[in-house]
Amino acid sequence: MAEGYFPKWQPQDTASGRVIAPDERLPWPQTIAMGVQHVVAMFGSTVLAPLLMGFDPNLAIFMSGIGTLLFFVLVGGRVPSYLGSSFAFIGLVISVTGYAGSGPNLNIPVALGGIIACGVLYAIIGLIVMVVGTRWIEALMPPVVTGAVVAVIGLNLAPVAVKGVSATSFDTWMALATVLCVGLVAVFARGMVQRLLILVGLLLAYVLYAVLTNGMGMGKPIDFAVVANAAWFGLPHFAAPVFKPEAMVLLAPIAIILVAENLGHIKAVSAMTGQNLDRYMGRAFLGDGLATIVSGSVGGTGVTTYAENIGVMAVTKIYSTLVFAVAAVLALVLGFSPKFGAVIQTIPGPVLGGVSIVVFGLITVAGARIWVQNKVDFSDNRNLIVAAVTLVLGAGDFTLKFGSFSLGGIGCATFGAIILYALLRGRGASRPAAM
Repeated sequence: MAEGYFPKWQPQDTASGRVIAPDERLPWPQTIAMGVQHVVAMFGSTVLAPLLMGFDPNLAIFMSGIGTLLFFVLVGGRVPSYLGSSFAFIGLVISVTGYAGSGPNLNIPVALGGIIACGVLYAIIGLIVMVVGTRWIEALMPPVVTGAVVAVIGLNLAPVAVKGVSATSFDTWMALATVLCVGLVAVFARGMVQRLLILVGLLLAYVLYAVLTNGMGMGKPIDFAVVANAAWFGLPHFAAPVFKPEAMVLLAPIAIILVAENLGHIKAVSAMTGQNLDRYMGRAFLGDGLATIVSGSVGGTGVTTYAENIGVMAVTKIYSTLVFAVAAVLALVLGFSPKFGAVIQTIPGPVLGGVSIVVFGLITVAGARIWVQNKVDFSDNRNLIVAAVTLVLGAGDFTLKFGSFSLGGIGCATFGAIILYALLRGRGASRPAAM
């Protein structure tokens, strides 16, 4: 019997705690709840990245929904992924626009032209993979490289989470309390509550924060007035691109970083589900590239498959792609509704930071899981050196400058891993380095 373009999504329940595969689905109430959890998981980074570049966060949320739905259609609903704002663009966007770091970025159109150029290159790579297969990509980016790149994303983002909860002693303790809330749900809850550990843990921490601040005056209280004053419906702020060759040349190579991220994410999901998703790799690259083009065409950030959401899948064991279609629709609602956006934005920084600590940690572990599942041999000095150097470059946010051009930690780690692996490629394994 011929396989349809979309899977049939066989219904399953969560009572057994078994893995829910990409081509299976939960009952609709649970699917919607999981969709909400994935929106929460992506929200912090999808909003933070545009804020750092001077883009409109509401538009970024909206375009993340559009991009995720576009990706969902192009992969035939067979690869579970959420597309959100990419951090790989931040350094170069700031460089080409001269953004000062606060308020709207008046030179966004110049960056948009470069983002579109990146999306075009990314889509071309996807088309090539669809025609000739993934072997050449895998030769450049074997498991030791993709695992390191995925882990580096979590490690590179870790200081963002920690810095966000370090303003006061209360914030720091509240972030740790949030981590504990999520941990308690993860370990001691059962059934669907356990699988919604990020969302339930966040809600518990939110209530605790409100009691301690609004009720007992121990910290900065939650301002619910912003919710009351926000409109129910409003359009995001769209912008048109301007194509400047210098910006396009600088931003287009980011496609290589996005390829490495996407490849690592798909390998991670394949390892966790036991399903080989390699045959959808080209379509996944194409979907991500087209989503970046569409986002850049209207004023949004470049997008990428989100390791944050893979971290959530890793701990919930729910990989149903329908969950991501639901999350995308919820993101569209958020993008068009300042009221709903205001509700999410009342989540206190320490609470969001505490959740980010957990999620970024799960991303890092997902990278290590790629090594374990693919039996990466760390008695081979090549693998040992590639992984070691990549992790430190990314975690330390090592930055290379070429005149006005700078390549940040994730970029340096990604390109460094690929180049170092190629340079050290030998005939066989060598003895491990002495410790």
